[in-house]
Amino acid sequence: MALPAVGLLVLFVYVPLIWITVAFKDYDPYVSGLWSSPWTGLENITLLLEDSRFWDAGANTLAITFLQLVLFFPVPIALALLLNSLLSERLRGVVQSVLYLPHFFSWVLVITVFQQMLGGAGLLSQLLRARGYEGFDLMTDPGAFKFLVTAQMVWKDAGWGVIVFLAALSSVNQDLYEAAAADGAGRWRRMWHITLPALRPVIALLLVLRVGDSLTVGFEQILLQRDAVGPGASEVFDTYVWWVGLASGDYGVAAAGGLVKGLFSLVLVLLANKVAHLLGEQGVYRK
Repeated sequence: MALPAVGLLVLFVYVPLIWITVAFKDYDPYVSGLWSSPWTGLENITLLLEDSRFWDAGANTLAITFLQLVLFFPVPIALALLLNSLLSERLRGVVQSVLYLPHFFSWVLVITVFQQMLGGAGLLSQLLRARGYEGFDLMTDPGAFKFLVTAQMVWKDAGWGVIVFLAALSSVNQDLYEAAAADGAGRWRRMWHITLPALRPVIALLLVLRVGDSLTVGFEQILLQRDAVGPGASEVFDTYVWWVGLASGDYGVAAAGGLVKGLFSLVLVLLANKVAHLLGEQGVYRK
C-alpha cells in the first residue's frame, strides 16, 4: 500500500536531485543539455556570493521568517485554546470551519481580498479619504511589506494549523482538569500546568519543521506583489532563483542559489532539533 507513495517520492523528490550538478556546470538546456554541459567547479557559487542581490534577498528572507515565527506561529495555538474552551460542539465546529476555510483559497484570491481592504482604492482608504486623510495604500508601501505578507499568511493558514493543536488537546486526560479544579486551580493555572505541557511536544515538532522550511517564505504570494513594492523590499531566495534562472537564463547561478538555500535549511533543521533535545523533547528524530 505504501509503494505508490514511495514511487511518487522517488520520482518527484530524489530523481530531480540529479540536477544539482547544474550548480557546477555551464548549463545550456538548448545546446549541450545536462550531460554534455562543461564543468565549471565552484564558479557559479562564487558568482552567486558576489551578487549583492543574493544578499539582499537573504536579508529579506530572514526578516520575513523572523516575523512569521514571532507573529504567525503563536496564533494557531491561541485559537486552538480558545476553541477548546467553547462548550458548544456545534458553535466550535462552525467557528473552526470559518477559520480554516481561507486555507483553500489561492494566493491570487487572498491578495485580491487584501487589495480591496487595504489598497489605494480599498475600503480603509475610502474611509480615511472621507475624513480628510489622503494617500493611504498599504499594498504599495515597501516598509510595511514584510508585515503585510505575514498578515496574509496568518489569515490564510492559521485556521488550518488549529486542527493539529485541537487534535493534541483532544488527547489530554480530562481527569487531570477535574483533579486540578478540585484542588482549587483556576482556568489559567489549568491551562499553564496541564494544557500547555500537553501541547509542548507538538509545538516543538512543528517549530523544528517550520524552522527547516523557514527560508521558503511564499514564492507565489511574494511574486504576485513584487511589482507593487519593488524588488528591494520583496526579493527573497525563491524569487531571486526564479528571476536569475528562468527570466535571465543563468541556470548555473540559479541552481547554486537553490543549493545554498537547501544547505542552510538543513543546518537550521539540525540546530532546531538539537534545541528540542536540550528542552527534553523528541523533535524530528531521537538523539
